[in-house]
Amino acid sequence: MATPSSQPASRSLAKPTVGGALDLAALADVRRPLTLPSPAGAGPALTLPPLYPEWLGDRAFTQTHGLRFPYVVGAMANGIASVELVEASARAGLLAFFGAGGLAYPRVEAAIDRLVASLGERVPWGANLIHSPNEPELEARVADLFIRKGVHRVSASAFMALTPNVVRYACAGLSVGPDGAIRRRHHVFAKVSRPEVARHFMAPAPEATLRELVAARLLRADEAKLAAHIPLAADITAEADSGGHTDNRPLSALLPTLLRLRDAMEAQHGYRGAVRVGAAGGLGTPGAIASAFALGAAYVLTGSVNQAAVESGLSPVGRQLLASASLSDVAMAAAADMFEQGVKLQVLSRGTMFAVRANKLYRLYRDYPSLDAIPATERASLERQIFRAPIAQVWANTEAFWRERDPSQLQRAAAEPKHQMALLFRWYLGLSSRWAITGDGQRRVDYQIWCGPAMGAFNEWARGTFLEAPEARSVDQIALNLLEGAAVLTRAQQARSFGVDVPAAAFDFRPRPLQV
Repeated sequence: MATPSSQPASRSLAKPTVGGALDLAALADVRRPLTLPSPAGAGPALTLPPLYPEWLGDRAFTQTHGLRFPYVVGAMANGIASVELVEASARAGLLAFFGAGGLAYPRVEAAIDRLVASLGERVPWGANLIHSPNEPELEARVADLFIRKGVHRVSASAFMALTPNVVRYACAGLSVGPDGAIRRRHHVFAKVSRPEVARHFMAPAPEATLRELVAARLLRADEAKLAAHIPLAADITAEADSGGHTDNRPLSALLPTLLRLRDAMEAQHGYRGAVRVGAAGGLGTPGAIASAFALGAAYVLTGSVNQAAVESGLSPVGRQLLASASLSDVAMAAAADMFEQGVKLQVLSRGTMFAVRANKLYRLYRDYPSLDAIPATERASLERQIFRAPIAQVWANTEAFWRERDPSQLQRAAAEPKHQMALLFRWYLGLSSRWAITGDGQRRVDYQIWCGPAMGAFNEWARGTFLEAPEARSVDQIALNLLEGAAVLTRAQQARSFGVDVPAAAFDFRPRPLQV
């Protein structure tokens, strides 16, 4: 216990002297030096260097991936992060991931073939590898496809633990460069919202999994040996309160926690500067982007706001619904994938009844052992309000789908009535997203549109500007304005920290047409 004499001596804190007024036009021109007004008697004026949006994140991130901006466009599933969106992002110096999750294998393969043809290795791009516990064979086939087709970047999502598929992808092609450093052919961007999951990706690949992959001739022995010396993923995305799958974590709590974990893992395993941590979730305004970088994010990843982009795979009516959302127009709803485990996702609640209906389906699944056990009044309500068809017809459609995609699911359903109920309910949960993508006018009230509070914040920020109109929301204009605004706000805070009287207007960057 410390004694009074061991306490450090106290000292008085001098009061700061506030500087003069600031030229707001000069402050907003972030690509030029900014001379700050000097407080009276405080010596010569101070000049801040240029602050490019390109420099807001970790320079190692942009250099490693060949990007102009430390900005990632997230992999919105079911092709909402479309081929067109990936191509437009790449042309603007951004990194985008094709939304392969939820798509049948032939559609994923066709999209990858198109991206390889249009972008190849000239510019960076990637695709989504989603953990599929109900369809492990599909997950394996997609991982194999990415390796064979030369997809060098993958956004790994929904993984609670490592599977052989993501380990194989990460470690295939490892080699040693002329400088003796281990080089990756494949880069995994792991989206995580829990430290215990991040720990798996920050550590080297599990030895047992590597041995199994080598024994199965899915990895070479030299690749497995190199994998023991590097983290499985060099880029970890801290996913906070996002649209879709989310744990609703606040970024201000999650990101610092993962940064400290990163430091501990690097010290434990003896690799330094090997793991970068980016930020996602709740990023819909320049202030949110600036705060993420101020917290130490190596890069930022946006999702909800890009669904409203003209290049997204969402229908025009779906994009219009997003453009009218406010901060509170979101709700948690039962998810189609991992439905049986009670997993939920964050969706748009304005203009759609999906959240209410999806949660009702999960309650029925939880409370009853089979479809036949559901009371007749409830079954009639399902047929009339949600399915809009007899349960027998819906099951026939469900059978046809799984007969082509994975017949083993039907075998299990025949033996387990509760699994049959899950497959039937997932028919609605899966199609509701497709209805939003195709713009099915008969099913507008059932649209499933993934959305976080960032969408409402973006709409409020864009109101009264050219980005208010949905048809003006291109993925590059969204990104460039968010980054430019973040640079302006960061510079305003820099000036304030030097004692300059910075007016509130300096923190109100408004969207305007920008060019790369």
